[in-house]
Amino acid sequence: MTVTLALVFVLGVIAWAAIKFLGVRMWVAVVIALFGFWLSHTVLAPAVESGTRTGVDVVNGTHD
Repeated sequence: MTVTLALVFVLGVIAWAAIKFLGVRMWVAVVIALFGFWLSHTVLAPAVESGTRTGVDVVNGTHD
């Protein structure tokens, strides 16, 4: 069976759990989200996307 979830949804659930159960402050989560937003507009964005796709492929077991 194949289940497809958006990575942003999975990361949102992880962030919610960190705030709820690990005691991470909301402002820390906001700063991390803003950092990711600003990082996506730099020359590092393609490397981050490629690394994320490779990591997801490794987890899913799909090797091309």
